Amino acid sequence: MKMSRRAMRMERSHKRHKAVVALNLVSLMDIFTILVFFLLVNSSEVDVLPNSKTIQLPESIAEERPRENVIVMITEREILVRGDKVADVDQVLSDDANNGIPALQQALEAIAARRLRVDQEEAGPEVTIMGEKEIPYRLLKKVMLACTQAQYGQVSFAVMQKVETNGT
Repeated sequence: MKMSRRAMRMERSHKRHKAVVALNLVSLMDIFTILVFFLLVNSSEVDVLPNSKTIQLPESIAEERPRENVIVMITEREILVRGDKVADVDQVLSDDANNGIPALQQALEAIAARRLRVDQEEAGPEVTIMGEKEIPYRLLKKVMLACTQAQYGQVSFAVMQKVETNGT
């Protein structure tokens, strides 16, 4: 049976469009390699401080980024070291003695004992205190005393960076 010209054109067109499209994996691998390098390079920009909704940090104009070290978190009710509760704030404030917080000191000493001596600096290990902006100074003083008694030579405070507006 003889086919019309139109039928032959349609058959050629169908054959052209039925061709299996080859997937070019080389270009996809290049894209994923670039994506992996991008994520590896930018992963160092991740904040090292835990995100706690219960703590409202004080504001500061400090521009130094936090370093990765031991974090002592002071909430309204508890004192936490790396997320583990070590003391109650009420008990610490009810103690009138001007000594540190023994439980906090022991927890920090245990963490310092586990650290490698290679990464210790001359001033001793570093600790970051992350506390509510309304905590009493007496409590903060006891926490700092416990940190220094545990041989933590560098004490830093976590703050929120104040956003500068035009004109202020």
